[in-house]
Amino acid sequence: MQHEKARVLDEILEDVACTVCACVCDDLRVTVRNGRIVDYQPFCSRIGDWFHQQNSTTPVAATRSGVDISLDEAIEAAAGYLRNARAPLIYGLSRSSTDGQRAALALADRIGATIDTTASEGHAPSILALQQTGESTCSLGEIRNRADLVIYWGSDPLQWQPRHLERYSMRPGMLTPNGRADRTLIVIGSERTQTSAAADLILDMEPGQDFEALWTLRALLKGIEPAPGAKTGLPLNQLKDLADRMKSCRCGIVFFGYELVRQSMGHHNVEALLQLVTDLNEFTRFYARRMRVAGDVSGADSVLCWQTGYPFSVSLSRGYPRYNPVEFSAADLLERREADVAVLVGSASLETFPLAAIDHLKSIPTIVLDHPFSGAPFEPTLCITTDVYGVHRHGIAYRMDEVPIPLRPLLSSRSPSDGEVLNRILQRL
Repeated sequence: MQHEKARVLDEILEDVACTVCACVCDDLRVTVRNGRIVDYQPFCSRIGDWFHQQNSTTPVAATRSGVDISLDEAIEAAAGYLRNARAPLIYGLSRSSTDGQRAALALADRIGATIDTTASEGHAPSILALQQTGESTCSLGEIRNRADLVIYWGSDPLQWQPRHLERYSMRPGMLTPNGRADRTLIVIGSERTQTSAAADLILDMEPGQDFEALWTLRALLKGIEPAPGAKTGLPLNQLKDLADRMKSCRCGIVFFGYELVRQSMGHHNVEALLQLVTDLNEFTRFYARRMRVAGDVSGADSVLCWQTGYPFSVSLSRGYPRYNPVEFSAADLLERREADVAVLVGSASLETFPLAAIDHLKSIPTIVLDHPFSGAPFEPTLCITTDVYGVHRHGIAYRMDEVPIPLRPLLSSRSPSDGEVLNRILQRL
């Protein structure tokens, strides 16, 4: 007798939010079949591998020095390490959600830890600059609806935020009904990128001379020309044309990225850019915005600011928040061998740490809370598998413009969230 095959019904989820990058696109259409993600639309070059990883076999609950243990054993061991710690460090949070970030901060407050986010290895110079000079900024929705001049300075969104152009900077809006045809796209940088091919104008910056170019633009806006032979980063005729385009646009935006920021004096570059944007607002409406990379690093900044008054690199060792991005950044603490226990929660940027910092991590107890595909560059002492927000759990992620986006689960899971694990560790203490 032939058995009729059971009919497989696809579950189609609309308006799904993705946290692979800081765009947090919330318009995905995801198809789930038998507990596996089998399709998603529209296409993004960074999402496919991420969804494929979630279809892998069920991971173990926890490991200790590579040996499988139960979740209860892992929580008891983590509490023991932290109970005896004199200088604990909590780092990461960019792959977490608001609940997990709040739980990490509560734990840091209880044990007197230093808490740091992946911003210290990313846009920290930008944050220092805007604390110094202020920021003329806006939501991505305003850019979509108003901007007729879009500049990417030291940024390659088609590589790191693949849908940024189609969703925000080139999409039709209220005052830009024709989308791309209503806008001028300029790419500025020292190297040609994927985004350069889509630009109306490409300006090839002299490496390391962004500061000179920005201050020359500020001078040109005031009617002052540089002295003959002065370094300007770009040819003077190109800078004059750029200044004219900036002054004459209806609404302009500069999206700036790591090439501008991660230089030896990157915060001065960003200060100059922010001051340039302030000057431009005497002529027209103009904005600047950081191109964040990690999915919820903006959320981590927001939660720390809300709870401590500071966005990253905060020490709670004296019972109150102290902020010093050099003294209390995770990489610097580890490089100086000052931390004696490290809790890594959704830490996506360990590959940027100095080798001395990684070596110190290998020599102290390390507690990793993350999904099983995080790829830490060393074997942690304790590794606890946690759910992925927006795949297995509800949550909140903050887009790169600090707009909160709700997340909802796509797949079922038996693993806890990082917030639940951190709260259980706190209770054991």
